[in-house]
Amino acid sequence: MPHQEVLDQLERKNKELLALLEISKILSSSFNMHHNLYQSLKVLSDILDMQRATITLYDSETNTLHISVAYGLTPEQMKKGIYKKGEGIVGKVFDTGEPIVVPNIGKEPMFLNKTGARLTKENISFLCVPLKIEGEVLGVLSVDRIFSEEIDLKEDIRFLNIVATLFSQYLKLYQMFRKEKEEKEKLSLELKGKYQFRNLIGISDKMQQVFKFAIKAAKCKANILLIGESGTGKELLAKAIHFESDRANGPFVAINCAAIPETLLEAELFGYKKGAFTGALISKPGKFELANGGTIFLDEIGDLPLSLQAKILRVIQEKTFERIGDTKSIKVDVRIIAATNRDLEKMVREGTFREDLYFRLNVIPIYLPPLRERREDIPLLVDHFLKKFNQEYNKNVQISSEIMEKFMAYHWPGNVRELENTLERLVVLAEKDFITLEDIPFYIRQAFLEEQIKKERDFKEKLLPAHIELIEKKAIEEALKACRYNQTKAAKMLGLTKRQISYRIKKYGILTK
Repeated sequence: MPHQEVLDQLERKNKELLALLEISKILSSSFNMHHNLYQSLKVLSDILDMQRATITLYDSETNTLHISVAYGLTPEQMKKGIYKKGEGIVGKVFDTGEPIVVPNIGKEPMFLNKTGARLTKENISFLCVPLKIEGEVLGVLSVDRIFSEEIDLKEDIRFLNIVATLFSQYLKLYQMFRKEKEEKEKLSLELKGKYQFRNLIGISDKMQQVFKFAIKAAKCKANILLIGESGTGKELLAKAIHFESDRANGPFVAINCAAIPETLLEAELFGYKKGAFTGALISKPGKFELANGGTIFLDEIGDLPLSLQAKILRVIQEKTFERIGDTKSIKVDVRIIAATNRDLEKMVREGTFREDLYFRLNVIPIYLPPLRERREDIPLLVDHFLKKFNQEYNKNVQISSEIMEKFMAYHWPGNVRELENTLERLVVLAEKDFITLEDIPFYIRQAFLEEQIKKERDFKEKLLPAHIELIEKKAIEEALKACRYNQTKAAKMLGLTKRQISYRIKKYGILTK
């Protein structure tokens, strides 16, 4: 084989590798199917000069094949691209699941040119490969090539089969994504009773488990401990439990133990008698007294001072307490729901939280997962908050699927509260009815870019190596053949050392003469 021909083939391999890398980046970026496939077909045209690239997919409802995505065709031409199974080259490839190469379409009567995109059939080659995964044919990938004796169409078919594998994997994942999304949306509309609370949104398995435990807990009198990060909706859940319980007609009183100074917290919890201290001009009931017959919600219970923990324990055990400055005991019937984002068990071991109080509160523990652990709930929450703030500010702001993908990729350290605040800010500041990439906070865009990099890295680590190795193996075989199996010369031609080419020959099991 002439030296120049080998160099040309190596240049082609490099172009193929570059095309594969670009396509992998595009496909791993999002589930915006039409956009990503269109950009991938553009790569085939720009790098490898494969023209009028089309993806034709099967429609089970009409039992026909339709051009779904194309690069180099007009929308009107695409509409004409409808085939029955077995009809023309496209229909036959779909029917048989095998690729077909037509070196010159002007001499092939089976080539129908339904789209009318080829003004002439002369000097055009047509390559068509099935989009197939696990024995299922999803559709067909086809491209045009300028007819030339110098172009190896078999190599084109080999490369297109690799690309078709990537497209097929992507299409299958997209189908699964769409199906799951539709099922979740359908489920969210149907959920009306068993595991659903008013004003609480969640169709994820983790939130459904939360609702299941909460409904059971609401029907009993036991104290409840809600555990979860800040912003996960602990107070909302506490209210929901209260209004699902037999105490629903009684008061729901909430107090944040971390928001009130220790010197004032006792007075807030238990009240005080007139004259108990300077400024106590009248007697005032505390939160426990106000919650009599209902529920008291003690948020951030982990920040409760030790001096007050004993008094809370007494209320739980004796159901009595005294106002500050009073000797008269007040009897109350109160159900306690406590909440924390701290590790109370660790605090018990360290002596900063009373063990006996912990066990009194932790009768029914319920863990609220952070938003990053239930990402499937994000679209529902976004829809809920958009409706809420559009109505509140008399607007009609919407977000695109691209923005939703960035919301899905972001880790939301502030959880549902951060999502709510972000959407309120976007609605308030929006100058148009559609939120653009420039509108969303920079840190969310940055998180999306980091997620893209991670997906790309995972793709390279898991899917690309096998395809790259095939190209590398082929290049080494051709170089060895051109150099009459002189490994030193072949290594020099490929830009490798003797040691590197020897390693690869052994790795790929390449025969040497």
